[in-house]
Amino acid sequence: MNLIETMTSSERIFDGKVVHLYRDTVELPDGTSAIREIVKHIGAVCVVPLTDDGDVILERQYRYAVGQILTEIPAGKLDDPEEDWAEAALRELREETGAIPRELIDLGDFYGSPAIMGERIRMFLARGLTFTERHLDEDEFLDVIRMPLSDAVRSVMNGEIPDGKTQCAILRAARMLEDEKNTNAGKS
Repeated sequence: MNLIETMTSSERIFDGKVVHLYRDTVELPDGTSAIREIVKHIGAVCVVPLTDDGDVILERQYRYAVGQILTEIPAGKLDDPEEDWAEAALRELREETGAIPRELIDLGDFYGSPAIMGERIRMFLARGLTFTERHLDEDEFLDVIRMPLSDAVRSVMNGEIPDGKTQCAILRAARMLEDEKNTNAGKS
């Protein structure tokens, strides 16, 4: 069955600093029309920074849209639509935590709310960390904390970390590391 919706017209409703809101008319697979209001976003990255002793570097930050202090992994938007995803991840990790990794592993994409938002977040795992000074943006205030990866997984599963990108990236990283451990144990 054809599931593709084709845009027939588009109207920009709002053009902000970070997001852009559009009202599009689309042709549905059955030939009828519908309205789609969508938020376009340049794209973003997030990183699970893992220390050599198995701790995840996390951030606690007030998120105005939900009115709560949330625990999240380091993340940020691309500076330019053509910016390299890995370079953006390295930049955000260094700016927010001061961490510089020896290894950066691509964990894939995350779409937080694809029914209304086009924001694509590329997830990474960073290992072999060394630390230098942080360089937060002037409007950025956050606390950096450490937590064993197993505790972070437990916190995700207990609903204590509600941020979607953080949940997905932590669980994906933990599974990848477990698979890696099992593969290496099989070689012994």
